[in-house]
Amino acid sequence: MKTIQAIRSKRVVTPEGTKPATVHIRDGVIAAIAGYEDISSGKNVYDAGDLVVMPGLVDTHVHINEPGRTDWEGFETATRAAAAGGVTTLTDMPLNSIPATTTAAALEIKRAAASKKCRVNVGFWGGVVPGNVGELAALHRAGVFGFKCFLVPSGVPEFESVGERDLRLALPELASLDASLLVHAELPGPIEKVVGKLAKADPRKYKTWLRSRPPAAETEAVDMMIRLAREFKTRVHIVHLSSERSVRSIRRAKKDGFRVSTETCPHYLFFSSSSVRSGRTEYKCAPPIRDSQNKKGLWAALDKGTIDFIVSDHSPSPPAMKCQTTGDFFKAWGGISSLQLGLPVIWTKLRARKDSLESIVRWMCSGPAQFMGLEKQKGTIAAGYDADIVVWDPEKRFIVRPKMLHHRHKLTPYMNAPLRGEVQATFLRGEMIYDHGRFPGAPRGSLLRRGER
Repeated sequence: MKTIQAIRSKRVVTPEGTKPATVHIRDGVIAAIAGYEDISSGKNVYDAGDLVVMPGLVDTHVHINEPGRTDWEGFETATRAAAAGGVTTLTDMPLNSIPATTTAAALEIKRAAASKKCRVNVGFWGGVVPGNVGELAALHRAGVFGFKCFLVPSGVPEFESVGERDLRLALPELASLDASLLVHAELPGPIEKVVGKLAKADPRKYKTWLRSRPPAAETEAVDMMIRLAREFKTRVHIVHLSSERSVRSIRRAKKDGFRVSTETCPHYLFFSSSSVRSGRTEYKCAPPIRDSQNKKGLWAALDKGTIDFIVSDHSPSPPAMKCQTTGDFFKAWGGISSLQLGLPVIWTKLRARKDSLESIVRWMCSGPAQFMGLEKQKGTIAAGYDADIVVWDPEKRFIVRPKMLHHRHKLTPYMNAPLRGEVQATFLRGEMIYDHGRFPGAPRGSLLRRGER
């Protein structure tokens, strides 16, 4: 594996802006940011020319599914896709694996499954499910970065959803640990009200699926979680925000000083419901992709800082589970595979803006790093930070094809989409882990624990 002592480019994205610079690296850490011509003879230098050099992406919402459902995805394939997409740190969700990460013992089983397979850094979330309050402190001591829960059925039996009664037991414990609770924020009540009315509607039509998950399910869940965050003084994070109608409540909660944050995903910012044709179940996710006006509202909320950052919610499954032969949105697995594509997807939409590079770093690097508590190590090109770096070509156009994707199954709604912005090289602690379609050397990613470097 090639270790680099300096990376230089005419477009290095730093906290002071994008500029010509040389990033000097020592022992896997950025030693200094110097002038473009500041290169010592004999150093092993990667000269990126006019390509963009910026921090490696941090993706805090990835379903890897190993052990137990490695035929869906696994640490080897997921982290290859991450490296190819410029992601240098990710956090694995606690569900879809067997066992689910709801006990400290299950966490160690998962860490053992991940050992020596990861090409990027991997951290772990724990889970909050009915009856596991007694496990939360042990999971926290074992190094999880926070906890995830569902307010509606998760889709897998090992990870049950919680109600307000369960949350009232868990939140005091999480407050004492000062740990974040990540919430799939949809309430079953508003969903149940409309599902009965759709009994005779065509399950192949996307609008039927869209109607079955109304914005009210999310907005009422968000309002409930803000109320509980205020009552218990707990950190609450709303995952994969899909509806602009939820933005007002979150903005008000932040203004009032409550410990509430949120994320959205590339698919909510790239697609619109009107473009999803009947039977195209690769677009199914929950909450669903909504209309173009809603998409504009999410972009505006990002600009204003109400939505904190963008992560993938990479949630793959074997193609048969997407029910493409029947096109039934209600029977298909709800999840989108996109771990490798987040950077070009967002760049394709954002590239015309003057602050586009700085915005991408804020939303996809430093923002999620701060959420993980890694704001002094990851997500920024500055002295003292880990030399986790991506080099990419913002002018390069490409069409998404199966052969270029490195996650286990290639089915994705981005297939055949024209995108711009191709990753050329990815570095982990100064070592090249991806180079124009190749993965030099053995996996060298670290399994991260909260509070440890």
